[in-house]
Amino acid sequence: MTNASRAALALAVAGPLSIVLACLPGPAPIPAREALTILASGLGLASPPSDPALATVVLGIRASRAVLAYAVGAGLALAGTAFQGILRNPLADPFTLGVSTGAAFGASLALALGFSAPAVLPLADPLPFFGLLGAMAALLAVLALARSGRELRRETLVLAGVVTATFLSACIALLKALDESSVSGIVFWIMGSFQGRGWGHVLVYLPYLALGSTIILAQARELDLLSLGSAQARLLGLNADRSRLLLLVAASLLSGAAVAVSGVIGFVGLVVPHLVRRIQGAEHGPLALNAALLGGLLLLWSDVLARTLLPGGVELPVGVLTALLGGPFFCLLLKRRAEAA
Repeated sequence: MTNASRAALALAVAGPLSIVLACLPGPAPIPAREALTILASGLGLASPPSDPALATVVLGIRASRAVLAYAVGAGLALAGTAFQGILRNPLADPFTLGVSTGAAFGASLALALGFSAPAVLPLADPLPFFGLLGAMAALLAVLALARSGRELRRETLVLAGVVTATFLSACIALLKALDESSVSGIVFWIMGSFQGRGWGHVLVYLPYLALGSTIILAQARELDLLSLGSAQARLLGLNADRSRLLLLVAASLLSGAAVAVSGVIGFVGLVVPHLVRRIQGAEHGPLALNAALLGGLLLLWSDVLARTLLPGGVELPVGVLTALLGGPFFCLLLKRRAEAA
């Protein structure tokens, strides 16, 4: 068994176990044995709980939140893996490229225009659609800014992403100023949090996760070829433009839908692919799979920390914690690139 296979097996086992453990801590004290019994009853493995209130807390609040955090983390890590492979830039991820901010602007615009809808039907909620449009528009703007003639200047990608994200953040602030009634909802997209998320949001996100991850995992060989450069990929028989476009749409789909249900959560897509590469190498098939599994775990436990770190049930936005983790990592990558240049 290879290192990649062993890592995939360990991460696959750790995922469901972590989701169960993440349902135990919280401001309302529930004995672990009772919480586990309620979870088992939700899966049809035990009798229904005697206290409906406890069942609502464990199954309706904590379990749905844990599943959503895991799914969003997997999607963001997968999107970051795809962006880094397509653009051949280790600093690329939905946050540094401005894609997440573009998705936040799209969702904020939908809120300001009154297009929000109850998250009860997976494909009926307009926020992921507007988030996808915003993500794609931001990505196209970044690629246009970083392009010189027919060549994409990889060294200016992140700078173009910062400029685009800054401009879109100003647009979000303008929306807040023009429509004070939408301020609370828009602030949610900026901070990034799973507070108040439920099974409806899980149902909204899962179809986008399934579609985007299927495309990226199925295009793993094409990602390997694209990471060699467009000219080399064409020499090896790849339609580089078509594959790149398909992968960019899939990565933007994952990023836009993630922002629509959780807000802007940065650096998961940047950090996780690098951690997985150090363990198993850069082959994109196992890299994408293990990055998704590890990204889910990272964001799940970051959310647990965000809701349990402060006393009295006060929650931190999980986006703040991931920024605290990813910011120094980003600086380290920048320093290494500067030393290698």
